[in-house]
Amino acid sequence: MANQTNKSQAGTNINEVKQQNAKSAQGTAGQGQFGTEFGSETDVQSVRQQNQQAESRKNQNAGK
Repeated sequence: MANQTNKSQAGTNINEVKQQNAKSAQGTAGQGQFGTEFGSETDVQSVRQQNQQAESRKNQNAGK
């Protein structure tokens, strides 16, 4: 079977994927992998505290 132009071996439209990737990259430039969608749901201070507690426990367990 001959490969159709602009189609991958699996049949994916290559140009459509490139357009979607470009559109996605424009919307998330400088915002990290997940953009701002989850940023407003994250309590940064709580995460830092949890990370500090986990690190402390890890260090205590390493000393045993």
